[in-house]
Amino acid sequence: MFYTIKWTDDGVSMIDQRLLPEEEVYHLYKDYRDVAKAIKEMVIRGAPAIGIAAAMGIAIGVEKLSDDISKEDLEKEFIKICNVMKETRPTAVNLFWAIERMKKKFYDVMEKDFKEIKKQIIEEAKKIHEEDIFCNRKMGHIGQLLIKDNWTILTHCNAGALATGGYGTAIGVIRAAWEYGKKIRVFVDETRPYLQGARLTSWELVKLGIPATLITDNMAGYFMSKGEIDCVVVGADRIATNGDVANKIGTYSLSVLAKENNIPFFVAAPVSTIDFNIKSGSEIPIEERDRREVTHIKERVIAPEGVDVKNPAFDVTPSSNITAIITEKGILKYPYEINIGKLRN
Repeated sequence: MFYTIKWTDDGVSMIDQRLLPEEEVYHLYKDYRDVAKAIKEMVIRGAPAIGIAAAMGIAIGVEKLSDDISKEDLEKEFIKICNVMKETRPTAVNLFWAIERMKKKFYDVMEKDFKEIKKQIIEEAKKIHEEDIFCNRKMGHIGQLLIKDNWTILTHCNAGALATGGYGTAIGVIRAAWEYGKKIRVFVDETRPYLQGARLTSWELVKLGIPATLITDNMAGYFMSKGEIDCVVVGADRIATNGDVANKIGTYSLSVLAKENNIPFFVAAPVSTIDFNIKSGSEIPIEERDRREVTHIKERVIAPEGVDVKNPAFDVTPSSNITAIITEKGILKYPYEINIGKLRN
């Protein structure tokens, strides 16, 4: 079975998601700057996975520092490493959550000797990874209660093991339903322009043996109108305190179609994806990505040179379009602002 990311004695190992499904290639990263580059260039993607990668990148950065470094220089280098991670991708809040957690651990142990600091920082990164897998499994167990036997589920982008430390968020709910013996079927949106649904989610579901049907993004409404979709399950990159959700571009459109056709629309995400510092989706920064993702499929040109291109990587689904948000701490429903507020530590 594949893995998304793994800490090793030699560095951080990641599967290169850009090459799937044609090639299953793993890269070893021994420098925090290379980990940051891997996040930025989509070797690894998916909000929880990005957070884990950032934590491990920080751990590598600290591990490689000289043993005779002064406390003053250690703090400066640590902040520099964290800032490099911060600059990788702006939308997924798990990245910033993981960085803040690593900072807290650093300042908790800063007065110890450097050998102990290294050990504690590495252990914290590994713990973030382990906790993510545990949360995903718990979310799956909770979320599958919403899935009925013989349902057909539509999912968008990739919110499986590849987008997390393992198991998955939205795909984790689907996996759990399958593991509980429910006879489900999955429709997978291809997810233009980066094709995460076609390349990654389909690949995962085939490996898991879960029946999957790939469709283009603009087919979703057709199948909903024909009564062939029973629910939609997606992941999230950031959730505002009012329940608005930022996820892969195209998610908002699906939520509108689901609402029009009276189809339940579920979001699965860990509590770490909730940004308790923002009130609504209008405050979420939306990443604009390279125009080539729209004008090319891999290296093949599909648009004329000189055409203007817009490529927002995410959109915001209003909480009014969301039936429930599935977390490791339970299922959240309207009123989201009150129920999300109860999760704040």
